[in-house]
Amino acid sequence: MNKLSQEQFQRIVGQRVKLAREDANLSQDELASHLGLNDRQTLSNIEAGKRKLTAEELVKLIQTLGKGLEYFTDTFTLIGEGAFSWRAVGAAPASLEEFEAKAGKWIGTFRRLGEIKGEPFSALSQRLTLTERSSFEEAQAAGEALVADWDLGEVPATNLGKLVEDRLRILVLNVDAPNGISGAACQLQQFNTILINRREPDGRRNYDFAHEIFHILTWNAMPPRTYDQADKVEGTKMKRVEQLANNFAAALLMPSTSLKPRWEKRGDQDLHDWLNGTASKFQVTSDALYWRLRQLSWLTQAASLDINKDRLTWNGRSPSAQTLPKLFSRRFVERMHWSLDRGELSVRRAAELLDCTVEDLENLFKSYELPVPFDL
Repeated sequence: MNKLSQEQFQRIVGQRVKLAREDANLSQDELASHLGLNDRQTLSNIEAGKRKLTAEELVKLIQTLGKGLEYFTDTFTLIGEGAFSWRAVGAAPASLEEFEAKAGKWIGTFRRLGEIKGEPFSALSQRLTLTERSSFEEAQAAGEALVADWDLGEVPATNLGKLVEDRLRILVLNVDAPNGISGAACQLQQFNTILINRREPDGRRNYDFAHEIFHILTWNAMPPRTYDQADKVEGTKMKRVEQLANNFAAALLMPSTSLKPRWEKRGDQDLHDWLNGTASKFQVTSDALYWRLRQLSWLTQAASLDINKDRLTWNGRSPSAQTLPKLFSRRFVERMHWSLDRGELSVRRAAELLDCTVEDLENLFKSYELPVPFDL
């Protein structure tokens, strides 16, 4: 097993000690006194990873700061790492925090197993040259340009997920999230992650995915909010970064070059039927297609007033008609499978990290047609 060096482990523990101390609103002097250390500098050295904690000091630390042992020592979790941006409406802050901790285990596990396996992490080389001062038209142009640059084809949603995983090396996870959470982006030093609630309508999932791609590609220039209330406005205006992300996502999934021939050939077809059929073709929601037409100024104000939004719900289909994606992703599940097959993780530990039962773990491997690497 590729174990962390003593120096690496001390640095991780030190970072978490510092984070826990700050969460408890304690100064270095105060915490040093609680731990029975001679002076503040000793604690400073611990937090900097220059000095190892003794077993007795670790016990006192746990008692003083109210954190469990795993908080300080578990290298399969993200503690004080990873900048998250959640796309959510109506989700309680407590449920968001709880789910972020769960997601942190999934992402942390993928990272740690990659280190053990010796697989290099690829730095994201592609960025969008957009800023908050960019126009909505520039954001749309960036989306359309990527369709051509990435050769996504007539219906970009079909190939987008695989390309993002293979070309940008972004970890994509389809997950079961609490109500109100559509998805999230997470930036780590080693790699980026996009989480999508697989229970959302299929068209909405694709739009959320494209929206998060924008955040990943512009994170340094336009850091997103921790909690993006999706389409909810703040006062009278949605934050501009989110508006730019929406314009980019719409153009990426519904490029004008693909839409225009269909729009020109619609003839006298009922507009609702055309929206529902075309949106299904592009694997987006009818409402998203409606707003894309408004962006392009192809839909007149008079025609907009005749739209009955109720007829666009679920693209005019039954909710049961949508396909549920497999849990997580093949790349993620194959790495978990490798770890169990090689004995790098126990079955119980793997189930605990994924927050599932052993039977769920068995079914997860079967869903990807992988041999179950353990006996029940």
